[in-house]
Amino acid sequence: MGIRDEIKDSNCKCENCQPLEVPTRDELVALNALRAIKDRVREIKKELSDMPTPEKEEDTDKKMGLEAEMKRLKSEWKEWEEKKEYAARERMILLGHEEP
Repeated sequence: MGIRDEIKDSNCKCENCQPLEVPTRDELVALNALRAIKDRVREIKKELSDMPTPEKEEDTDKKMGLEAEMKRLKSEWKEWEEKKEYAARERMILLGHEEP
């Protein structure tokens, strides 16, 4: 009986004894955040493309607000992309495919 069998037999619930899930929880959080950002960007792009040429000041304000949100989302995207890459690297280290 190998060490893996001993771990399975012990019914241990600690994090170190559980099999590593792929993608990891941290990767899933990042992927879900990226997906939500992408969905919102699609909504904004559609809204901007459906918007007629701004004739009123309120239309211009709305367009500027949407463009500002797009800029903020782009920044958030970069942050979540970095978190996803970090989580993927951590997984590869845990699996023994990369050096710490």
